[in-house]
Amino acid sequence: MRRPIVAITGSSGKTTTKEMIASILQTRWRTFKSIENGNDTWFTSQYKKQIKSFHKSVVLEYGMRKKGDIKRHCELIQPKIGVITNVGRAHIGHFQNGLIGIAAAKSELIAGMNSKGVLFLNKDDPHSKRLNLTSFQGKIKTIGIRNRADYSAQHIRYSSTGMTFNVRLDNEVHTFHIPCFGKCNVYNALFAIGVSHYLGCTVADIRSGFRKMKKPYGRLSVTKNRSKIVVINDSFNTKPELDSALDVLNHVGLAKGRKIAVLGDIQDLGKHAKTIHLAQGRKLGKKKLDLLYTYGHHSKYLGIGALQSGMASYQVKHFTNIAELKRTLAMQRKAGDTFLLKGSTNGHPVKLMHLAEWLICCQSISNRSIKKSDDH
Repeated sequence: MRRPIVAITGSSGKTTTKEMIASILQTRWRTFKSIENGNDTWFTSQYKKQIKSFHKSVVLEYGMRKKGDIKRHCELIQPKIGVITNVGRAHIGHFQNGLIGIAAAKSELIAGMNSKGVLFLNKDDPHSKRLNLTSFQGKIKTIGIRNRADYSAQHIRYSSTGMTFNVRLDNEVHTFHIPCFGKCNVYNALFAIGVSHYLGCTVADIRSGFRKMKKPYGRLSVTKNRSKIVVINDSFNTKPELDSALDVLNHVGLAKGRKIAVLGDIQDLGKHAKTIHLAQGRKLGKKKLDLLYTYGHHSKYLGIGALQSGMASYQVKHFTNIAELKRTLAMQRKAGDTFLLKGSTNGHPVKLMHLAEWLICCQSISNRSIKKSDDH
């Protein structure tokens, strides 16, 4: 068998899907994978030099901020197996024609990969229908939850350590568990199951790979500290769609405790920034949050939208100063609270990452400790 080269792109879920696939393939072959979220074309040019003959499988993440990026990835390393997780509004500010332009840019993977290879698509993602498949002569495999697909998840449930679900493979139903929370990660896992199953991995290989996978930092990781506070750290990124994170908040939050969302700006939206923030804010207002704190610039429109759809003014507050936000959290936090912190890779991510770590680590709060940490 020729060495399989797998490339993953999409508006969200790339890194987690890459880690899942690589972890499964590693159970059978020495596998080269992208480093963390190193997914721009410069990284791919370096990977081309680093992949050796002893690597029997390759799993790469192809990032995109503008037209031509994925084409360049494929010119550097042409994959035979392609995965497009979804087509969303991430980086929509870089495309004058919106989702049409994003879908065209994602379609560069289809045009640039081996034309007789295998392409995996999300049957539940409405915007994946915009992808250009006209030049592709290979096999198309689909994953899904709501719609019928080649690899479909059923009986999805939350556990204390992640998600459990069933998938039919070779006419038998098998149960899988992933150490990640959220239905979004079940979609990622379905891609991993599909790719690895196509490459001949067994159910035991897949289960072992999921157990051993490296979980990307700051993507819906759930921690409960000694103060009985649950922190959902999704501080690495903020996409235009917040549903997955809110779904996790509703499922892992303590039944009698408060649900508090701390949200940063959604980046790279350009002229769409105000409209998208307002629309997502209106959704937030219907999610039965106890408190909504926003931090940054455009994130204030999340709060305005939430107020428009029913949240009370005392439940919503906007911050432009991280020290003030930290002081407010210190005064507000109490046992039983569940915090969702969601940031962005641009703008103020480090501050929100530190805030998530602070909430996880601190056991008791004093005015003195708050003052000492205000500038960090």
